[in-house]
Amino acid sequence: MKYVLLLISMVSLCMVSFAQTVPYNAVFDLTSKDTNDHKTVIRWLNGISKDNHDAKLEVVLYGQSLDMVRSDRSVVADAVKEFAAKKNISFAVCAASMKRHNVTEKDLLPGITVVPDGIYQIITRQKEGWGYIKVAH
Repeated sequence: MKYVLLLISMVSLCMVSFAQTVPYNAVFDLTSKDTNDHKTVIRWLNGISKDNHDAKLEVVLYGQSLDMVRSDRSVVADAVKEFAAKKNISFAVCAASMKRHNVTEKDLLPGITVVPDGIYQIITRQKEGWGYIKVAH
């Protein structure tokens, strides 16, 4: 019985140790024009960043989602600007999607990064060990 309790204690200690040493890096895949999805990703960023101050978070936008980071259309502009100003949270917009939707860098909120290919950006983050979250409701 002592050995079983010792083993359970050791497993619990290992789990706690593991949970504290794995970096919290997550990439969010956003393709939706739906403002509810835009609000959802902001809510997730708020929750994660409050509980995990060192978390690295990146929202990759492509397809129909560009309105989230457009200065003239975003319903979450204030939150995006606040998060984009932090060193550990970024918003990466696909240049190909921008071209397809006639969006220029001047149309974007301050602090937004433009990447050549949004899907490749997600693949790169996953290869680096980042977790993947598809934003949808």
